[in-house]
Amino acid sequence: MTFRQNVFPIGAAIFALALASSSLVTEGFATETAGAKVADFKLANGLQLVVIPDHRAPVITHMIWYKVGAADETAGKSGLAHFLEHLMFKGTAKNPAGRFSTVVARIGGQENAFTSSDYTGYYQRVPSEQLKTVMEFEADRMTGLVLTDAVVLPERDVILEERNQRMENNPRARLGEQMDAALFLNHPYGKPIIGWRHEMEQLSRDDAIDFYKRFYGPNDAVVVVAGDIEPDAALKLAEETYGKIKPVEGIKKRQRPQEPPQVAPRSLTLADPRVEQPVVQRSYLVPSFATGKAANKPGQSEALDVLAHILGAGSNSRLYKALVVDKHVAVGAGAYYDGSALDMAKFGFYGSPGEGVTLPQLEADADLVIAQLIDKGVTPEELERAKSRLVADAIYAQDNQASMARWYGQSLTTGATVNDVQQWPARIRAVTAQQVQDAAREWLDKKRSVTGYLIKDTSAPLGHPASAQPVKAEKRS
Repeated sequence: MTFRQNVFPIGAAIFALALASSSLVTEGFATETAGAKVADFKLANGLQLVVIPDHRAPVITHMIWYKVGAADETAGKSGLAHFLEHLMFKGTAKNPAGRFSTVVARIGGQENAFTSSDYTGYYQRVPSEQLKTVMEFEADRMTGLVLTDAVVLPERDVILEERNQRMENNPRARLGEQMDAALFLNHPYGKPIIGWRHEMEQLSRDDAIDFYKRFYGPNDAVVVVAGDIEPDAALKLAEETYGKIKPVEGIKKRQRPQEPPQVAPRSLTLADPRVEQPVVQRSYLVPSFATGKAANKPGQSEALDVLAHILGAGSNSRLYKALVVDKHVAVGAGAYYDGSALDMAKFGFYGSPGEGVTLPQLEADADLVIAQLIDKGVTPEELERAKSRLVADAIYAQDNQASMARWYGQSLTTGATVNDVQQWPARIRAVTAQQVQDAAREWLDKKRSVTGYLIKDTSAPLGHPASAQPVKAEKRS
């Protein structure tokens, strides 16, 4: 069981394929994507079903996505979405703890689950004739979860230890956590997905049950099936299993606290005795695909995709060539953009200094690269290379059944449509050099950013993490 910490990108190509949703109320429809007819249905109880036929092997990937994540938690109860993800494996009256997993293992399948800021998902990869089996199990635990303190309290210890492993023992992850908290002044994206330890320690059975009853229902879920099955057959199975569940009353469109205008750059330094390689990292608050679309500003997300590729994707990128190859001030550098958030997204860069180079020096050199791009724009060669690579990566990435299911589910929970995914390559090809330059000028403004330094703390004993230094709303020189 995992959680997705929104620090680094999933990649523009992945996001491109992830953009898929629809809302037909009755029979649904089919559309061409990746050479197959992708069918999109909605059951009478509100559950959405997407079927991606792939007959190359007699297996299917079945995923159920709930439109709830860490950003939807009750204030003061961070980590609750991820905690419930764990507890969903504790059994129902019909299927006691362990039976679901035992059956999946016995038929040669695989299973797991994951939590992000915007969604929670559960999946199985099994022989195609076992699709109804896993649908029955998931439909049962959608409403039939049984929890007692005897299972809840030990699992709380499990997630606390997971936090130790993923966050406390990982200086880079701790830096990202501190930067998110500083970047998002008001939005719940500033909370770590796994939760703040002092709040995780107080999570209870009642917290989990209340959250479960509030969000887990067919009218807040998306089922994605990719593999060796025809859409009509998958729809029939879904109606026989999920279709019997009544919708949950009171589920509304998610409306979260939004960010105020960003008026000052922020910076922080995290010192830790376990740091082997110092890092400078910056995150800018920028539009996601969904927020750009909602604001009726088409092309923003695509321009940021292309900008991230030109600025920091690989050895031909601006940052790598300038900092690593030409000036020899860095041993690594890159940039990223994750446009798949339901609300505002992050654009960022990072770099590790070479020997004898300070983090302020490396940051200043990176700022020069960005300033030059803003001032002079990008070359035709850079633009075409980036667009060709993004489109090619999207095409090549379609050759994975489980990834297709994941991409569709992610997009359906973050505000995109089937048409969005169909038109993504065309929109990328339509991005102009002027759009890329405009995106850099508008969004790569330090007032919209947090810059983080990760340094080695030589004053603290190894194995004893130092505390993050206070956030300073100031510009480094």
